[in-house]
Amino acid sequence: MLCVSVEGQFIPMKKIGERNLTYAALGLKYGYHVDEFDVITDDGYILKIFHIAGDKTKPVLLLPGMIQDVEVFIIRGNKSLAITLANNGYDVWALNPRGIGRSRKHVHLNPDLDPKFWDFSFHENGYYDLPAAIDFVLERTSERQLSAIGYSQGNTVFYVLGSTRPEYNEKIKVMIALAPVCYLHHLKPLTSFLLPLIPIVGNSLRSIGVVELLNDNSLLKRLIQRLCSLKRIGYELCIQGIIFQVGGNHPEELEPEFLPSIFANYPSSMSIKNIEHVSQVALRRKFAQFDYGPEQNLVLYNARAPPKYDLLKVTMKIALFVGGNDGISTIGDTELLRDKLPNVVDYHLFSVEKFNHLDFIWGRNMDKYLFPHILSVLNKCD
Repeated sequence: MLCVSVEGQFIPMKKIGERNLTYAALGLKYGYHVDEFDVITDDGYILKIFHIAGDKTKPVLLLPGMIQDVEVFIIRGNKSLAITLANNGYDVWALNPRGIGRSRKHVHLNPDLDPKFWDFSFHENGYYDLPAAIDFVLERTSERQLSAIGYSQGNTVFYVLGSTRPEYNEKIKVMIALAPVCYLHHLKPLTSFLLPLIPIVGNSLRSIGVVELLNDNSLLKRLIQRLCSLKRIGYELCIQGIIFQVGGNHPEELEPEFLPSIFANYPSSMSIKNIEHVSQVALRRKFAQFDYGPEQNLVLYNARAPPKYDLLKVTMKIALFVGGNDGISTIGDTELLRDKLPNVVDYHLFSVEKFNHLDFIWGRNMDKYLFPHILSVLNKCD
């Protein structure tokens, strides 16, 4: 049996991940039955969408961020977003985009054998996954519109949707963007330092046939989950050493005792292409489609450079919720986004001095400082 040693502790790797709780199990734990459905996209991906029943006239769709499963919306229990929305009568739907968690299916591609399965970025999440999920929810509820809440890259995909498939703007009452991510001009030093390495690493991995990161069965993922779940070492190494350096420091909102709940399902898998696309947006300072290089761009886009996403076409109502100490969704970048979008109905900069990127999903006091504002926007736009 393979083991790793951490400060004299031998950790059997076969035990890693045994404590994982699904969205449905967590929902039941906090008093709600969760239904699960498969949604098939136009390009053949089979996505898992989760449903906590409420008032069918008040559907809300939740989208997690990069390397996150929908469990992120429920792991805080009665202080989590999904349970709070359900307690307030909303019909709560949560989507795992392609490649995430149990959305690792396709009508004919095998995610473990076919590299083509992983040939996607956040563009395909917005262009294919969101329309399929939105249409499914609206059909099930017999409604014409739904509200949506996207965290980090979970709101990026709505800017893609609104600009490339503008007919879907009319299907959304309001999209609440938690930690809005579009422009990436003002990142933390560590992130800015690492960005130029991503294309190099991506090409190297692809050359040896690696197109997916953090596969559920990978030793690396299991090791990360086990190490980061340890209260002292995990907090110092994973939270203070990495996550706070990238997303902003705010230890008061993230206690060491909560780490096992976080790393039971985090991080989730992602495609190499997705992180490459994000790096392109940051390095080239343009919110544009994937850059394949001049020759391939000519074939795909009929231009040597990829087209920018036209934010003027994103006419859905949008509320931007911004953390003052967010190292990824920075004030400067969200102000730029606010000025580009034509229908921003609310821009809320949280006054908590250390409010960071993680406080929107993992903060221990979200029920006090965040959820009242979310419920207020949903109520006003209902």
